[in-house]
Amino acid sequence: MARPARAWQRMLSGRRLDLLDPTPMDIEVEDIAHGLAFVARWNGQTQGDYAYSVAEHSLLVETLYSRLSPDAPVKWQLAALLHDAPEYVIGDMISPVKAAVGPGYGKLDDKLQAAIHIRFGVPAQVPAAVKKQIKKADRISAWLEATQIAGFTQAEADKLFGAPDPAITEGLSIALRPPLEVRHAFTARHAQLMEAL
Repeated sequence: MARPARAWQRMLSGRRLDLLDPTPMDIEVEDIAHGLAFVARWNGQTQGDYAYSVAEHSLLVETLYSRLSPDAPVKWQLAALLHDAPEYVIGDMISPVKAAVGPGYGKLDDKLQAAIHIRFGVPAQVPAAVKKQIKKADRISAWLEATQIAGFTQAEADKLFGAPDPAITEGLSIALRPPLEVRHAFTARHAQLMEAL
């Protein structure tokens, strides 16, 4: 009888995370923040001395979500911060590649997302209306990233992501930071939200 292939990964916290059957007990925010701080968005094709990380993107999405939904409960702000958290172990792929990979990627992402949510007191399944607002914040973030650091013209970004309301993006600019700094910013924001829950 063949031994099943290993599906777990040892995390820096010492936890063993089973990628195919994750449990909330094996999720640590420090592991998430560390991993996301080293995962580059846009396949690393951004201007600047540092890669634009998923951790940095997640902080921006949470800011945008809070602007779009200023009266939202803290648990949904936390869901916005954690919207790409599974990428700390499965990496980031641009949307066209995710579509080409097929439904297996989505199922893996969904299982990890549910475990992460449960670990931090967020419902495993986010209501559709909240998910829609987080996705809207994600698209606005993509527009900002595309025009500020990924070399897209405004017309290209408008076509792909939709032109955002200037009132929502006012004063937001992307400043690339070293991974250690972004990791600390992510864990600090996570701690603030957890304390406010």
